[in-house]
Amino acid sequence: MTAAQAMASAAARLRAAGVSDPARDARVLLAHAARIEASRVTLIAPEELDLDIAERYDQLISLRAIRVPVSHLIGEREFYGRRFKVSGDVLDPRPETECLIEAALAQPFDRVLDLGLGSGCILVTLLAEQPLATGVGVDLSEAACLQASANAVLHRVEERAEILQSDWFASVDGQFDLIVSNPPYIALDEMPTLSDEVRRHEPEMALTDGGDGLGAYRVLAAGLAQHLTTEGRVLLEIGPTQAQAVQALLADAGLEQIQVIRDLDGRDRVVSARKSEKTGGDR
Repeated sequence: MTAAQAMASAAARLRAAGVSDPARDARVLLAHAARIEASRVTLIAPEELDLDIAERYDQLISLRAIRVPVSHLIGEREFYGRRFKVSGDVLDPRPETECLIEAALAQPFDRVLDLGLGSGCILVTLLAEQPLATGVGVDLSEAACLQASANAVLHRVEERAEILQSDWFASVDGQFDLIVSNPPYIALDEMPTLSDEVRRHEPEMALTDGGDGLGAYRVLAAGLAQHLTTEGRVLLEIGPTQAQAVQALLADAGLEQIQVIRDLDGRDRVVSARKSEKTGGDR
């Protein structure tokens, strides 16, 4: 069987299994099985597949057909132009989170705190884009901290990134001129509506608070004033229906200049706010 024939057969299997973009996944997984860049798949299309490649490819397609995410099969996901190592221990970096990155980079910062850092894609990206900045990232999951540490090394920001296992602010000291977070915001009753790839293969603690989806924001709002410098900013990723509730929590915490930023699909995606001189919590 040639590579082209194998890819066509794989795409048909994935389509029958209900995978949303079978042709793309078949191509990416063939490249991974053959240990080449996806852009080179067309070059090997007329060639017969070696037996070992064919066997690896068949196994990958079988796993994808039962909805194991492509990122978990190849071990990485692209985010803001960089490749991040991922696994079932962390939330997959998502394109919509790049909206938070753009907002963060729109103004200068020296010291950033990432709460619930997961793979580290937000913290590592911000430090890579701002080579003079330093940052702290925290996650309750030890496995996530290890994954984020590996990505910090991969992108050569490890000397400027301190990664701590912490329950939100519990182990965090000092103040920051930028605080960012993509917390678990899916309500428990919304979990059954998620795709199999997400619901079955991503860590539940990174997806939902087990309640109404606002639990993390309540905790974050309560600690922001203490950990933000005067005029410091906070950027929180949200679910598309949560803007009003999160804005209210930040207003109650005394933050000002509260705004909602929409993603490229026009959905509410990030709430931003700033600490003023009259906001409490200074140390």
